[in-house]
Amino acid sequence: MQTFDALDGALLIDKPAGPTSHDVVDAIRRHFGIKKVGHCGTLDPNATGLLLIVLGRGTKLSEKLMSEDKVYEGTIKFGETTDSYDAAGELVSSLPVPPLTVEELNELAAGFVGDFMQTPPMVSAVKKDGVPLYKLARKGVEVPREPRLIHIYSFRFSHYQEPMGQFSVACTKGTYVRSLAHELGQKAGCGAHLHNLRRTVSGKFNVADALEFEEVLKLTAKQLEARVVPFLRLAGAPGADPGKRPA
Repeated sequence: MQTFDALDGALLIDKPAGPTSHDVVDAIRRHFGIKKVGHCGTLDPNATGLLLIVLGRGTKLSEKLMSEDKVYEGTIKFGETTDSYDAAGELVSSLPVPPLTVEELNELAAGFVGDFMQTPPMVSAVKKDGVPLYKLARKGVEVPREPRLIHIYSFRFSHYQEPMGQFSVACTKGTYVRSLAHELGQKAGCGAHLHNLRRTVSGKFNVADALEFEEVLKLTAKQLEARVVPFLRLAGAPGADPGKRPA
């Protein structure tokens, strides 16, 4: 029978704004001296929320965990378009914002629900001939991007006070929420960009059960083990111990 180390599994981390997903992986690898560390679904540097970090043999489940559905919450700013479709980019255009209501925004957002062909933004990690698009974008180069099939389960606004709208979206992997913000702004006739974003759910895991990144780096090796979601539970194996989960 195959046995697993206490660190073969995943950590649920609440990523702050600032570090990249790779920064988080690198910090955990170096701080705890773990050879195999990865993440399941990139969050942009300015995005916060749930980041699944896989450890040891847990890295074998990266593709499985990455493929699961996600839920995000955030704010869209109307009237301003940026080159990256989010607040980190350069301002491209600024237009007056027409009178909008939550109901009108939800009518527009409903048009995105279902199967949807989405073109990745130029400022993204998608590669063209082995080169990440964001590196080309920095040089002022724009290339054709292949649209990808995604699925939006729900896209709704809960509050709007010009020019900011608060929303939540449930979607499949690979969805660029900042592209949704950009395209919604085009439909609204004034442009828009993603002001902030937080991932709250990934598959069966919720950010409510995650530990803040700074707190993870304060853990002892034994405390870290207690926070690891074990390999068998990640894999959904019959008889996996359901009680061992982040406290």
